[in-house]
Amino acid sequence: MAAGQRARMMEETRAKLIRAARTAFAEQGYAAASMDELTAAAGLTRGALYHNFGDKKGLLRAVIEQLDAEMVAKARAARDRAETPWLGFLEEGAAYIELALEPEIQRIMLLDGPAVLGDPSQWPGQNACLRTTTETIEALIAAGTVWPVDAEAAARLVNGAALNAALWVAASEDPPAVLAKAVEAFRCLASGLLKPRE
Repeated sequence: MAAGQRARMMEETRAKLIRAARTAFAEQGYAAASMDELTAAAGLTRGALYHNFGDKKGLLRAVIEQLDAEMVAKARAARDRAETPWLGFLEEGAAYIELALEPEIQRIMLLDGPAVLGDPSQWPGQNACLRTTTETIEALIAAGTVWPVDAEAAARLVNGAALNAALWVAASEDPPAVLAKAVEAFRCLASGLLKPRE
């Protein structure tokens, strides 16, 4: 078998397992999802799961990476629709928090993910998000829109606020009601960076 064909088959196997895991983790939760049922739904064996992801936790990491990339894309789309870079910055954070209402994200990313994989601020996707937020704040500082603070420090605080707000929304008894409060408070907090117009 040619190397290119083998690589394509491996990628297809990974994609099938991730699809099946997303469905199982979203519907049943990580703990209740059976590896045998999950691999059978993908038309594969447990061996394929172990070979590609190491174990069930490795598969969860892969699902979270995929979901995280989708969340980033949705939040950036909200940013890009805004009228100004500052409003885009606020909309991106608010959109991230609002994604906590999506059942799949709520269950996998915000409830099961931290319980199984630990502190979300240490996940690889969060580091990429931190770099992007830092760059956005640097641009806003350069434009004179926000106070000239340390951009990384500000990005860590803003991202931490958005992440914790999303975790709060996901774990609450009434996510829509909590969302409204969380987004309002997030906007107020982030607005502390804004320089007054002279």
